[in-house]
Amino acid sequence: MRGGLSKTLAVVGTVGLLAVSACGNSDDSGGNGGDAAANKDVTVFTWWADGGEKAGLDGLVSVFTKECSDYKFVNSAVAGGAGSNAKQVLANDLQANKPPSTFQAHAGAELGDYIKNGQVDDVSGLYKEFGLDKAFPQTLLDNLTVDGKIYSVPANVHRANVVWASPTVLKKANIDASKAPASVDAWIADMEKLKAAGVKAPLATSKGFAEEMVMEAVLLAELGPEKFTGLWNGKTDMAGADVTAALEKFKKVLSFSNADREAIDWPDALQYVNKGQSAYTLMGDWVAAQQLSDKVPDTAYTYWPSPGTAGDFQFLADSFTLPTGGQDPEGAKCWLKTVGSAEGQKAFNTKKGSIPARSDASPADYPKYQQSAMADWKSKTIVPSCAHGAACTLGQNDSILSAMGQFSSGLDVGTLQKALVAAAKPS
Repeated sequence: MRGGLSKTLAVVGTVGLLAVSACGNSDDSGGNGGDAAANKDVTVFTWWADGGEKAGLDGLVSVFTKECSDYKFVNSAVAGGAGSNAKQVLANDLQANKPPSTFQAHAGAELGDYIKNGQVDDVSGLYKEFGLDKAFPQTLLDNLTVDGKIYSVPANVHRANVVWASPTVLKKANIDASKAPASVDAWIADMEKLKAAGVKAPLATSKGFAEEMVMEAVLLAELGPEKFTGLWNGKTDMAGADVTAALEKFKKVLSFSNADREAIDWPDALQYVNKGQSAYTLMGDWVAAQQLSDKVPDTAYTYWPSPGTAGDFQFLADSFTLPTGGQDPEGAKCWLKTVGSAEGQKAFNTKKGSIPARSDASPADYPKYQQSAMADWKSKTIVPSCAHGAACTLGQNDSILSAMGQFSSGLDVGTLQKALVAAAKPS
């Protein structure tokens, strides 16, 4: 198959942080008032509270401390819910006109609600000032631009359409773990073989966005990248017969999954694969940094793009904003400079398992998996993820998640498609 995702998983390593020169910004003005010392605090709001995410944040902070020595990093992370808890807290703070200095958000359409509500500032000028308009690939810049403006700085790029598989379990059904099924139909056929071989739940998944990711992967495979992207920008009819057919295949795929999927989170689903109870789980490539270590033999997992999407790189990007009326905007700008810098992206991504958004990063600085992802990012068709905010607004995704919860219990394709039609309409 094409691309670098057909190889056995390599353990994610770490590299040392590079010292960088100071920003030279000693401006104590700005923000919401108060004394100079208070203005030097830069409150950074994220959902990176543990694991590889926290390690990556620590890497960014290390560079920020050196680049922006006039400012003090204040961690305002909210744990849990794969970011849903943090987003609710943030919504309350923004509603109360108490924005942090900067906050994490998925780059792309997820920012639409914040833009519409006047809660984030245009940072296009900072792109030119920091050289990001040259450092980031044009395909990414296009995905970030809203009416000619950009509202966040991405720290990384993740790939969503990745299946993690157990060679041991696949061997029970005489399935070659090194090759991805060529299509969704071929994947279904392999899961039939696994069921016949005694594997009760060939596919392990979990509630919320994990199930949505499986649905997206099937839609992408069946519709192709252009029509898939069109589902969210109005160019593809969500009520179309081709979408119905794809959702029927999603229903079939989900029927091979664990009965407790609505009661667990994605790390638990991965453990089903780790323990030999399931053959597959579909999850973004943060899996490489957060769940695997040198205690797990390389042969314990293989990975490849979800069946039928070998030519596509379904992306999401964690990014940071400049909130309107935020605390100490000059300090926040120095944080954004760190986030977009070569040093900051290296310190962050080598720990988190993602790849840098910059085009000038050296693959040699990264472990094997990330090297393959960097190559695919440059060569595959770039497709935004709705589940992770690149293609859909927060409001749209909330509606989709609600529909997914209902679908999981009854597997009613008609009801799901109607809900998707409603969710896809521009707000």
